[in-house]
Amino acid sequence: MSPEWFYSKLNEDLSKIKELKPMIHHITNYVAMNDSANITIALGASPIMSFAHGEMEELASVASALLINIGTLDEYIIQAIMLALNTAKRKGVPVLLDPVGSGATKLRTSTAIAILNKGVDIVKGNHGEILSLLGKEGVVKGVDSRARIDAEVVKEVSQKTGSVVVATGKEDFASDGKKVYVMRNGTEMLGKITASGCMLGSVIASFMAVQRDYLVAAIEGLACYNVAGELAAKKSEGSGTFRQKLIDEISNISADKVMDRIKLEKVW
Repeated sequence: MSPEWFYSKLNEDLSKIKELKPMIHHITNYVAMNDSANITIALGASPIMSFAHGEMEELASVASALLINIGTLDEYIIQAIMLALNTAKRKGVPVLLDPVGSGATKLRTSTAIAILNKGVDIVKGNHGEILSLLGKEGVVKGVDSRARIDAEVVKEVSQKTGSVVVATGKEDFASDGKKVYVMRNGTEMLGKITASGCMLGSVIASFMAVQRDYLVAAIEGLACYNVAGELAAKKSEGSGTFRQKLIDEISNISADKVMDRIKLEKVW
């Protein structure tokens, strides 16, 4: 993945998102819903947030991507997830899973694994959440990671799940089970607001709608979001203004801005 090739692909896919305005169906948590919708719009895609059983099949069949976020779970939402997932798989709609808090409770872990067993295209979580998918315990506290993983583990999870894996932390990893990339962009400010990881999921899902090489889509989303975060941190006065500036920077992100700052390395 040469810088020239990635620049061209990113520029093309950003333009496609703004031109096509793909609909991203979110089944997500109550905390993140507003932020996820806003950042999706800022990038140029069109969000819809729903877990009503009566429209799951209809929405999943017309969406350009399905994002599943298990941040707030109950039996009704789990059933909605499975209804939407079954339709998305049947219709060839790309699926991203954000296993929020997997490893913290048995319900979250078992739900994440059940979704993975149905087949998803990208799974994105913090280091602890990703590690929990290998059956490790004590790696998540609430929704925060208590573990750090490396490229080899990310590759192993990708091979085990058959999904592109994105593991976020001080270093972000992305793997398709063969190749592994590490990205060293971002800012500590992302850890000082709620829904920062959930918003990243929305950005990646938007790229999935136009880029069917899901490793590329994952790296595009990571790059745009982390660079936007760096730019927002320079202009913010604290966590409140950072959230606002982050959405501003996503709305104005470009391939040129990303390539000026990107720190991407192929590990495998």
